[in-house]
Amino acid sequence: MLRQRAKGKRLKVTEKEKIQKSNLTKKCLPAIFAFSLLPFALCLLLYGCKDKIGPGAAAVSRQTVEGVTATEVHPSKVEEYFETSVAIKAKTVSLVAGRTMGTVTSLRVKEGDRVHAGQVLLTVDNRDAVQRVIAAEKALESAEQNRSLADITYGRYRKLYDEKALSQQEIDQIETQKKITELDYERSKALLNEARVARDFTTIVSPVSGVVTEKKTERGSMAVPGVPLLTVEDVSSFILEANIDEHLTGKVRAGTPVDISVDAINRELKGRITEIVPSIDPMSRTFIAKIALTCPSLRTGLFAHVKIPTGEKTAIVLPYKAIVEKGELTGVYVVDQGGVITFRLVRTGSHYGNNVEILSGIKANDRVITDNIARAIDGGIVAGMKMQ
Repeated sequence: MLRQRAKGKRLKVTEKEKIQKSNLTKKCLPAIFAFSLLPFALCLLLYGCKDKIGPGAAAVSRQTVEGVTATEVHPSKVEEYFETSVAIKAKTVSLVAGRTMGTVTSLRVKEGDRVHAGQVLLTVDNRDAVQRVIAAEKALESAEQNRSLADITYGRYRKLYDEKALSQQEIDQIETQKKITELDYERSKALLNEARVARDFTTIVSPVSGVVTEKKTERGSMAVPGVPLLTVEDVSSFILEANIDEHLTGKVRAGTPVDISVDAINRELKGRITEIVPSIDPMSRTFIAKIALTCPSLRTGLFAHVKIPTGEKTAIVLPYKAIVEKGELTGVYVVDQGGVITFRLVRTGSHYGNNVEILSGIKANDRVITDNIARAIDGGIVAGMKMQ
């Protein structure tokens, strides 16, 4: 009985589901039919409008641009440069150190002071050196007296020898004693000079004229032979050591003039290559060119931009004023044969005075607006354009 009731219920549910599905299909049939007709309607629409969207059906409205000047681009010969950045340093940098050990008793300069060659920079305790000089002076005085006595004695014995009162052996002994006193005197004099030199080492002087750029000791510190105490730079001349790519070997020579710009002091300077180091660094594949430079405003450590001429090449160059910067985009305004202005992206290269090299984006015979750039409009049409 229970099974028959359950079976009856399932039959009723199944019939209800069929009715619901049938009703849903009837409701969706119009939507399905409309969707199937959509492609056909679009085709009819395009077919009906094809004559209205054809070429020339609607004229493009362009804004008129007046007062601009265009230049027709032609490749030209320009100087080819190798450019790099290097640090400036003084040609002569002296590390001042002592040659004797002792306590620094006075420090007479500070960083930034200008000094001249031979000027006293600092002194070291010299009491022991002074005593050695005094001892050497006394030794020399004693040797000098012995030499005088030996000279007098030799003269007396020589007179006796001439009178045949002395033998040859006796006069030889007197001559030998005289020579020994001469040698003692010379040795004592040399020892005195050595003591004086050692005493002078306690007074440290500047080896060159220049500027004190570093101080590594203070009064009361211990000076040790060979350990730098001060740094003095000769600021009358500077040198740059530029690393040049190995493929330029033979193109960069000693004596070549070089253009140098130092942004820190806003100066454009002229230098000259004085030396080429012939060896190639196996790691960087470069060689060194040393460039001499003179300018009182320079300082060691400043960075300089170096342009070294390496020959000629053919390139397209434009006045720098023709270049337009739009955010991170760089381009120029080009005018076609119909007078329509187009903003064209370019890639720039080296600078040549007021001109800049165009690496890509412009070709020969293109017409580029070079004057009154502010009036140019991308998509505009030129009226009364001047040509240069």
